[in-house]
Amino acid sequence: MAASCFNQGLDPHRGSLAYRRALLAVLAINAAMFVVELAAGLAAGSASLQADALDFLGDAANYAISLFVVRLALRYRAMAAFAKGATMGVFGIWVLATVIWHMLHGTLPSAITMGAVGFAALAANAASFGILWAHRAGDANMRSAWICTRNDVLGNLAVLLAALSVFGTDTGWPDIIVASIIAGLALQGAALVIRHSLEEMRQPSTAAA
Repeated sequence: MAASCFNQGLDPHRGSLAYRRALLAVLAINAAMFVVELAAGLAAGSASLQADALDFLGDAANYAISLFVVRLALRYRAMAAFAKGATMGVFGIWVLATVIWHMLHGTLPSAITMGAVGFAALAANAASFGILWAHRAGDANMRSAWICTRNDVLGNLAVLLAALSVFGTDTGWPDIIVASIIAGLALQGAALVIRHSLEEMRQPSTAAA
């Protein structure tokens, strides 16, 4: 059963109205949280919040792409998933660069702001996770959307842990460590999405139709 989820020629959810509505809902959630978390991250001087904010932006763009290709043939949806995987990889590299900058400047983020915004982000991603749960076993395009949301929930929990650690230690190292973890999740997710999309692009054209 697990293997068939990653190598299916026909997608039973293709063009589903319920799936399109789910994507619209999570698109709105992620776009709103990008604005909120980016502003808070810049104000608090938190690398992990800024990284999470850009993750929201990337996810919003990914869901918009998913809406555009949801009615297309499997090959084109797999190509869109490949583009999303590449975007996730670029995001991971950008976060690593941000981590280095904060290490060199020794910034001390606001633990209170990190905690408050982290809880809001966790609630938003938990809602998105629940909305997309029913579509987690679709094609590479659908799985990539669910993988992004899964990684976001884990990242939010890490941000909350970092906020508590910053408050307790009065240093910025927990924030830097969590930002590095988020980068690792992005790179791992990117590799997974790209691998699955390549598998689907290699399928015969008759399956893609």
